[in-house]
Amino acid sequence: MLNAKGVSKSFFGNKVLDSVNFDVRPGEVHALVGENGAGKSTLINIIAGIHRRDSGKIVFDGKEVDFAHPLQAMEAGISVVHQELSLVPSTTVAENIFLRREKRNGVGLNDWRGMNRAATDVFRRISIDIDPNALAGSLSVGMQQLVEVAKAIALDAKLIIMEEPTSSLSEKDTAELFKVIRDLRQQGLGIIFVSHKLSELFTIADRITVLRDGRHIATEGVGSLTRESLIRMMVGRNLGNLYPPRAAAIGDVVFKCENLSCFGAVRDVNFEVRRREIVGLAGLVGSGRTEAMRALVNADKRASGSFWLDGQPVRIEDPEDALAYGIVYLSEDRKGSGLFLSYSIAENIGASTFDRYADRFGFLRPSALRTRAKEFIKRMDIRPPDESARVINLSGGNQQKVLISKALDVNPKVLIVDEPTRGVDVGAKALIHAQIRDLAQSGIGVIVVSSEMPEVVGLSDRILVFRNGAISAELDNQNGEVTQETIMTHAVYQ
Repeated sequence: MLNAKGVSKSFFGNKVLDSVNFDVRPGEVHALVGENGAGKSTLINIIAGIHRRDSGKIVFDGKEVDFAHPLQAMEAGISVVHQELSLVPSTTVAENIFLRREKRNGVGLNDWRGMNRAATDVFRRISIDIDPNALAGSLSVGMQQLVEVAKAIALDAKLIIMEEPTSSLSEKDTAELFKVIRDLRQQGLGIIFVSHKLSELFTIADRITVLRDGRHIATEGVGSLTRESLIRMMVGRNLGNLYPPRAAAIGDVVFKCENLSCFGAVRDVNFEVRRREIVGLAGLVGSGRTEAMRALVNADKRASGSFWLDGQPVRIEDPEDALAYGIVYLSEDRKGSGLFLSYSIAENIGASTFDRYADRFGFLRPSALRTRAKEFIKRMDIRPPDESARVINLSGGNQQKVLISKALDVNPKVLIVDEPTRGVDVGAKALIHAQIRDLAQSGIGVIVVSSEMPEVVGLSDRILVFRNGAISAELDNQNGEVTQETIMTHAVYQ
């Protein structure tokens, strides 16, 4: 169906793809994997008409193609389901599916009934039940992701590119998406599946292609690969244990929370965090994990809550108060509320501590800011290693490293990290996990919120399981004996 041969691409003299070969067959899920910066996004953007290749050729559906823009690729039968949802929340599901392609009646007005019928036909084709008249913003994230897939199918796509489609989905929603993908495969569509979640690749993919540093490393049938061999091809070395050893000795209480409540989302949450301890927050999407942490720093207005830091009561009226006490919350939405995308790496890292880099007259000393940024670039292996690079041009994994560096520059006493490795490759995950453990070992109290059950189990010394806005269980994981099944039992059942 698709055959890309010798595709190369450079940006500003930096070669990001070097003679890459890649193909997709009808009725196949072909996974494309590699570390952040390996060239995955560039390759799929060339296939989708977002970028023009420098050399090589692409044959699609029997014809050599050179798309000048995405609309040409869409018209040829190539659709992309991007990681970031692009629905218009205030319009209906049917309106979103046919956005800019509205069906018209005989007098040129929108044919609402026709669009609703067509949307229903698309949903029937992939065996899902969504009301085409429902507002897109009223749907769960999982259902919105399925609407994005329906948009691609409504374009009569032959090839669908899915970029990190499960990064924000629960296990239940992921299972529903995989059911849809299998249906599409049965119908003869080709699927390019990009994901950093290795367990998913072995569940849904037929073949896996590995890119590293812009080069094609291997293409193998999924049955001939193991998790270890795949990681080795991705990072070019044996990664070792993804999770560092747990704390040898837990210290005294550094932070205490009592009676934390938030209207309609969190009720009567009580917990402690100790020095050298990582406390993991687990639970299903919507269970109250993130809502509790946002209410703690009053990013979302809380109804009640009392807090102690190093045994002393503290008043947290807004996130700025929390920051002043050294309580740092890193949002799961790094692009929307974590980073200043149009600013440089250095400016982002120092965004919470600009006064530290000012002279006695209050003017910023750029040289001091750059020097500090270079330290974090080396420590976190941020790529490219250029403190002046704009964050919007970085891969998702490198943006996450900048976000964590921004928090570390505050010298926090309590660090709350929400989804620390979302959209991050396996090599960067190991680095981030090691950094989080090092912070805990230095005496900082660390709270990790994660939807990835293996991450919660592998990283945490103690696990708080949330259900219906409250803590349903507290599990001691110092010996690493807590299982995913135990967490799920407390997350689901009364």
